[in-house]
Amino acid sequence: MTPAIADPARPVIRVEIAENEDIVMVRQHAREQSRRAGFSLLETTKLVTAASELARNTLEHGGGGHAELEVCTDGNRRGVRMRFVDEGPGIPDVDQAMRDGFTTGKGLGLGLGGSRRLVSELEIESAPGRGTRVTVVRWK
Repeated sequence: MTPAIADPARPVIRVEIAENEDIVMVRQHAREQSRRAGFSLLETTKLVTAASELARNTLEHGGGGHAELEVCTDGNRRGVRMRFVDEGPGIPDVDQAMRDGFTTGKGLGLGLGGSRRLVSELEIESAPGRGTRVTVVRWK
């Protein structure tokens, strides 16, 4: 991942994810942070869609957790970084989970792969029994 520095003028927003209504809050905060970063409508739509997918995964597969959303910079460009953290069962095979069509639930299996296509960078840290941490950045 590109080293990104948090914008000290724009605080990190933390959202607990414990129920479906919290996914709506994550979407609202993603929209807010994208506005602060100066994103276009298309950039905002992509970011909010990725936020929604990743928050839903945190709730459904991780049993809940939290999201952190912040405006960041790498010195030349501005972006939004989002982290989704849970203490659930973890992902046994991250490469397999990233493939379109792979699902452990009832969905279409497009969540992680689709999210990867909507952002500039995606990093997953996970191990069985140790939870999952997904960090994404969308650059302007």
